[in-house]
Amino acid sequence: MCAANEGSPGSVGSVESGDEERGKQARGNESKRSLTLLPLAALIFYEVSGGPFGIEDAVSAGGAQLAIFGFLLLPLVWSLPEALVAAELATAFPENSGFVAWVTAAFGPFWGFQEGLWSWLSGVSDNAIYPVLFFAYLQEACPLFKQPLYHWPMLFGSVIGLTFLSYRGLTIVGTTAIVLTVFTLLPFVIFFFMAIPQVNLDNFAQPVVWEKVQWGPYLNCIFWNINYWDSASTLAGEVKDPRTTYPRGLMLALVVVVGCYLLPL
Repeated sequence: MCAANEGSPGSVGSVESGDEERGKQARGNESKRSLTLLPLAALIFYEVSGGPFGIEDAVSAGGAQLAIFGFLLLPLVWSLPEALVAAELATAFPENSGFVAWVTAAFGPFWGFQEGLWSWLSGVSDNAIYPVLFFAYLQEACPLFKQPLYHWPMLFGSVIGLTFLSYRGLTIVGTTAIVLTVFTLLPFVIFFFMAIPQVNLDNFAQPVVWEKVQWGPYLNCIFWNINYWDSASTLAGEVKDPRTTYPRGLMLALVVVVGCYLLPL
């Protein structure tokens, strides 16, 4: 009788209606996705890098040749594998929980919660650096911002403005990320072409003084600048056609990140 019930027209109809309902839900979720290739790549760029700021420590700790070598080698042995893993898992779990979903699926909800909590704390402390770092560069060009009367309002104003953009939604955030990426990288591209006639190749032929290399600060600086490729997995639920768009966005962002470090060096 159970077999007869399983094969009855009513049971088949219920299964088909369930599949149809899931299909409608999937199409509905897909229609809500707003991130395309360029906005996604720009957001990944800011998740990982944000521009060639803070790479000076690699030069002071290891010299120009070793800094260039590091920003060529470590992306190949660390950034590229991490980006490929993130792309595979993000397409397998195309949802906004990102790496929390990965850990939960592998180790259970307790460790998924731990991953989310400590990643959030790490992100809060790490992202707090960038507005301060940006205004440190800005103060060199405009000493007026060294005065507390102008420094603090501009600092808090930038944080509030970026928070408001996040509140408005990913469509405007993605467009803003593209504009900010061009705004951030354009001066370095201009300076690069202006500096080409003044390049002295003899500087690159000087041997590295290995005894003076400060390996701790050198490796820490490079690793900090090319890490966090998995952070963008929290955008996977907003990406249109994530199985193709997300891997392409990661690879495009990887090229931009490595290039933005090598050009100034």
